[in-house]
Amino acid sequence: MASESRLYVFSEDTKKQLRKFRLSTSRATTPQARIYAIDRKTLEIKEAGSEVYTSLEDIADALPENTPRYVVLSHPLTLKSGRFSTPYVLLYYMPENANNELRMLYAGAKELMRNTAEVGKVMEVEDEESVIAVKDALVGA
Repeated sequence: MASESRLYVFSEDTKKQLRKFRLSTSRATTPQARIYAIDRKTLEIKEAGSEVYTSLEDIADALPENTPRYVVLSHPLTLKSGRFSTPYVLLYYMPENANNELRMLYAGAKELMRNTAEVGKVMEVEDEESVIAVKDALVGA
């Protein structure tokens, strides 16, 4: 992680916001998500807007068709065992038609984003259908 942490940066505000989001969504009764992007000039990882998304469909609609993104998601659900759970995951969105430069940029920062956001799991998604299918994957996990 040392090499990524020198290349990519998070502002203190973004770090505080990630922590606050994680803590505030741990008992949420609806899905909560925020989308993050990397600024190509400064290599700063920051929010790609200020909206909090409350459904997987809304997240899928908000993601660009050819640009990778990170989505920090807290999704409450009832597991097959009947137990209530609120997994906190990172969706690593990598569309098939993203150019190689962006693929490398986002791949290089994935673990740093995972560690900074303090998520429990990383799930790779590549299109609208795979974003919407996240709930089923979480229930089955």
